[in-house]
Amino acid sequence: MTTELQDLATEIALKAGELILSRRTEGVTVAATKSSAEDVVTLADHESEALIRSMLADARPDDGFFGEESEASSSTSGLTWVVDPIDGTVNYLYDIPNYAVSIAVVEGDPDPHTWKALAATVTNPAAGETFSAALGEGATLNGRTIRSNSAVPVSLALLGTGFAYNADRRIWQAGIVQHLIGQVRDIRRMGSAELDLCSVACGRLDGYYERGLNPWDHAAGALIAQEAGARVAGLHGSAASADFTLAADPALFDVLHDLLLDAGAEASILG
Repeated sequence: MTTELQDLATEIALKAGELILSRRTEGVTVAATKSSAEDVVTLADHESEALIRSMLADARPDDGFFGEESEASSSTSGLTWVVDPIDGTVNYLYDIPNYAVSIAVVEGDPDPHTWKALAATVTNPAAGETFSAALGEGATLNGRTIRSNSAVPVSLALLGTGFAYNADRRIWQAGIVQHLIGQVRDIRRMGSAELDLCSVACGRLDGYYERGLNPWDHAAGALIAQEAGARVAGLHGSAASADFTLAADPALFDVLHDLLLDAGAEASILG
């Protein structure tokens, strides 16, 4: 069943990817802002989510839906689709080719503390890359099996992270970077949490961390990274969530976990 769900996620993600790429070539229109003036929503975000929602409703009418840009719907099947119609919207706005459609299906409520992710697809139409995974079946990039890096010493680890839209939070996050930057190879900030997690899955990054992610920001990428061999979790053994998300090879994970605690990753500024 999980591979059938994976196939459906991939089919729909590719369709939505075609749509947003087409809209990008036509020119992007900002439809609204959310948490701050920097936190934008484009018309393409709305169109992409509407397309995904419609196709899922046709294929799986009893499943729930939990997306970034529209109201959630409850499930009678026990499964819910967690969707980000464009992850990396600011990149999309600026035509930086690092944005993605992200679709995951989870068993249980759409709560990362309790759900069981079953299948996921993340597609970057600008790069022509599609990452996908099903629980227990491994992870792929354009159909080829991928694995996360292993046996990487922390001093040689290339990390990814992200920053909040709120300026005060970004300043706090910059302090974490300042603490880590001299202890690792380097740190990248590329603007899409889902693609950062997929980068861990395929070895483009050795690790990734961020605080403040919404469920749709990491649901698909987390499963893909896990199926590629990475550990994806929060702090102190908790589930990956808005509280904290860290992904890396299990041995590197433990070292980064402690470095992040030393850096103040549990500070209350982010709530």
